Amino acid sequence: MSPESDNRQQKKDTKGWRPLKEIFGGSHPFFEECLFLEGYDISSNIYILKGDYLSIVDPGNDYTAYIQLFEQGHKPTDIKKVFITHGHPEHAMGALELLRYPSIKEQPDMEIIMGDSGPESFVDLIKGAGCPTSIVKNGDIINLSGFDFEVVHTPGHTMDSVCLYHAPTKSIFTGDTVLPHAIPSPDEIGGGRADYYLFSLRILRSMEIENLLPGHGAPVAKKAKTVIEGNFAGAIKQVIGLKTPWIEGAAVLAQKGYLEEALFCCEKTLEEDPNDVRALELKASCLSDTGRFKEALEAFDCLERLQKDYPFALVGKGYSLMGLGEYEDSLHYFDRALSVHPDTTTAKVYKGMALYLLGRYDEAMEIKEFQTEFVSRFKEEMEKKKRDDATG
Repeated sequence: MSPESDNRQQKKDTKGWRPLKEIFGGSHPFFEECLFLEGYDISSNIYILKGDYLSIVDPGNDYTAYIQLFEQGHKPTDIKKVFITHGHPEHAMGALELLRYPSIKEQPDMEIIMGDSGPESFVDLIKGAGCPTSIVKNGDIINLSGFDFEVVHTPGHTMDSVCLYHAPTKSIFTGDTVLPHAIPSPDEIGGGRADYYLFSLRILRSMEIENLLPGHGAPVAKKAKTVIEGNFAGAIKQVIGLKTPWIEGAAVLAQKGYLEEALFCCEKTLEEDPNDVRALELKASCLSDTGRFKEALEAFDCLERLQKDYPFALVGKGYSLMGLGEYEDSLHYFDRALSVHPDTTTAKVYKGMALYLLGRYDEAMEIKEFQTEFVSRFKEEMEKKKRDDATG
């Protein structure tokens, strides 16, 4: 029996297809023309965009989901594009169920769009059915039913995970990359990796996102950032250990070079105790190492207020001022640090660097520690140039 002739089959106990406007409000056509059907245990959420044709974002894993849709006046052949956020069955297999409809089967012009590295068996089945397929990559702009979306490659849960970002409404389809009530685990069989997942969440944290359209759970209006932050915290805990204190995790992550994640852990520690010296030290160091000198300067200021004439804070303030191009002002802090601890090598090297950048070359070269560092770096550059010339 085909799905088209099985309209009498008992429907699942759901709220049925709902326009996003019921959840998000607003008057943007995207919210009016996007329908949402909440998934259940064996099927993901399904989203449909209406326009001159229908587009699906994640077809789920249950053909009965479409019975009500077709009863409302739409036809199977209205579906022209199906975007799949990743190849897990509860998100992708609905595409194969749609291909069982005779009208689609007779004329398989429904385009399947997905990221690279999807399950080969699924791709082979789609191609075997004669459906056109498209592979998208990060930064691509695709049009679904008249709406433009930016493709954001977000590996981690699986290697092929991709999100779709709608800039005009600051909305994003996330599949399983970001979920409102759970932290997805990396699927190693699907190429998932914890470090990739952290990197992907870092990208999403940097974007202007207000509305979340996840693969499971209800869409989230206006508070997508909060959900992304919660997923980021959960992902970090998966890496450092659920019972590991935030500050201990920050130190481990910083040693591995995960500075953004270390900063996040520092902030969590400082939420509990704003005067935690260790967290402030690590936060200030990470900020300066990532070139965020203005924020680093504020963190070093906090340290100096807690511990007057603290050499670490004084040198850090001087270094941050150098990063901001305020070389003359930086000298004051290097001199203060040296007045407290005259043998602080870092302060001497940075002081020489500030003098050199001010054009006071003779004074800079009088500082033995800077001279040694300068000559060492000059030799490294010359050796690198020789190697490049030899291989060029």
